[in-house]
Amino acid sequence: MPIVSDESRHILSSFETDLTRLRDMIAAMGGLVETELADATTALITRDAELAARVVEFDARVDAEERSIEQFAIRLLATRAPVANDLRQVVAALKVTTDLERIGDYAANVAKRTLVLNESSPAYPLASLAQMSRLVQENLKSTIDAIGDADIEKATAVWRADQMIDDLYTTIFRELITYMMEDPRNISACTHLLFIAKNLERIGDHATNVAELTYYAATGTSLPENRPKGDLSAAYFAQSKP
Repeated sequence: MPIVSDESRHILSSFETDLTRLRDMIAAMGGLVETELADATTALITRDAELAARVVEFDARVDAEERSIEQFAIRLLATRAPVANDLRQVVAALKVTTDLERIGDYAANVAKRTLVLNESSPAYPLASLAQMSRLVQENLKSTIDAIGDADIEKATAVWRADQMIDDLYTTIFRELITYMMEDPRNISACTHLLFIAKNLERIGDHATNVAELTYYAATGTSLPENRPKGDLSAAYFAQSKP
């Protein structure tokens, strides 16, 4: 039986503490982007310009958190020289923070477009967008929970659920195009809503990316590359051309 020195035990324990701190930092950043997305959606649905402006300003806090996590992860790589599972966790963490930062950017963009939309009367019922945002937020929350618990079942469930978001996005896309074709006066507002819907769809994609990274960090294997996708907007647009 190999003998492990007290110094080695201390090093292993210290490194495990660092990995736990890294996971906690990522979970905290995830909580920030959850809040940012929820507030951006509320601002859109309620036409709350003040809340939308706060969301735009809040994005700087998410960016700062990303930088802190990156610095901590790089320091771990430089000082601990992790291998195998430990290395996967640190590398996955670096990639996860990039996805979370992008989610924050998309949420801020929703808020920016909300400020523009508030300058005119709404041209389209927002119930479908609210439903899409709810699905995205549920996926994002499950993803953040999966990170904190290293839960591969939750990560897999998020990976599978992305198609529902894509399907709803395609429906919204078709409806907005119809509104624009029926009345050219709707084009400006509906264009902003199209971008908002696309932002939500991309947030769903990034949440799925995080779920895939969480699965990989925990298992050392990847989920299938051909995950379920249901975004048919590009095909619909091509068919609509004369």
